[in-house]
Amino acid sequence: MKILILSDSWPPESVGGADKVAFNLAREILGRGHNIRVVTTTQDKNLEREFEYKGIRGWRVYTKYHERWRAYLSLYNPQTVRRVKKIIEDFKPEIVHAHNIHFYLSYACLKVAKKSGAKVFLTAHDTMSFSYGKLRTEKYLNSGIYRVTFLDNLASAKKRFNPFRNFIIRIILNKYVNIIFAVSNELKKSLILNGVRNVVVVHNSIDIDYWNVNDYVSYYKKYYKLDNKKVVLFSARLSGGKGGEKIILAMGKVVKKIPNTVLLILGERNKYALEMDDLVKKMNMNNNIIFTGWISGPSLREIYHISDVICTPSVYLDPFPTVNLEAMACGKPVVGTCFGGTKELVVDKKSGYIVDPRNINILAEKIIDLLKNKDKAEEFGLYGKEIVKKYFRLDFNVDYILNIFKK
Repeated sequence: MKILILSDSWPPESVGGADKVAFNLAREILGRGHNIRVVTTTQDKNLEREFEYKGIRGWRVYTKYHERWRAYLSLYNPQTVRRVKKIIEDFKPEIVHAHNIHFYLSYACLKVAKKSGAKVFLTAHDTMSFSYGKLRTEKYLNSGIYRVTFLDNLASAKKRFNPFRNFIIRIILNKYVNIIFAVSNELKKSLILNGVRNVVVVHNSIDIDYWNVNDYVSYYKKYYKLDNKKVVLFSARLSGGKGGEKIILAMGKVVKKIPNTVLLILGERNKYALEMDDLVKKMNMNNNIIFTGWISGPSLREIYHISDVICTPSVYLDPFPTVNLEAMACGKPVVGTCFGGTKELVVDKKSGYIVDPRNINILAEKIIDLLKNKDKAEEFGLYGKEIVKKYFRLDFNVDYILNIFKK
């Protein structure tokens, strides 16, 4: 099959969870002998070109605009749509599979793809098709009913609000997309509640053999002086929604019980990271918390293996964090959020704990329990690894997706 992938960003320029998922799917499909290409974007005119990365060829299309126009240009971006149309005309794909397109490529590309005669699919990695940001208000967290109102979107977007945005997106998704893949049941439920149809769940998956490494060099253990330390790992785009403040507050309680505990925070040093750093200093925890910056590739694999507990304390509908998959593939226990898709992977009291991260005492208690009980932590880790092997393997996932493409 000739398959065209659409994604606003793509490795190696981007290493976000959704981009990693899309890239790994593409590589596995390429390995099955299919003709696959990628269209992605760049905000640097000098980087606009055809490219090849790890065997996958594609086009990097230049587009740049002020964020205030996102609610309009995410529907139809003239900088990208004309170029995508030309690429589709030349490449003539049988399948167009879109991932994150709501920033730069725009939803109009789905219509262009469908009108070319291709089958069109979209993997929804988040709630951006019906919201202007992460769903983290108390109303949604407490009820679990993610039906976003007009007024809530207005309050979130403020001057960036486009009253026609969601209506137009729904028309495009329901009319020009064959099937929408939601990465979790929780995300599927939210899409349906907001008027999006033709949704099936295809959980994110992982190449477990890549993460299943018993022999590794403990460079980071030496570099950060982690010998005789208990290590908790928090890896995410640093933000309040990902629970950055919550994990630091919880660590304040953890170190009182287990003073030799260290929290590794993996993430780019953005504005929110500075806020987290201020909180660390205020709590006098500089010796217990290390900001490593963003780490990827084999180095990330090593970080998982030297960690004792992985924590994903998101306080929003976090659809299906890839951190949980990576942690469990490495045989590590997870303390994860009850909001979003984490509970569809992490089995409470068997491969980790599911908690409401707003309850700092419970969050800290579960981390402490796993740090103090090594046998339990190992048992949880092994159980989680078996879950990933059985249900979340990349090759199984690709089999399923290709069968849908062929129907």
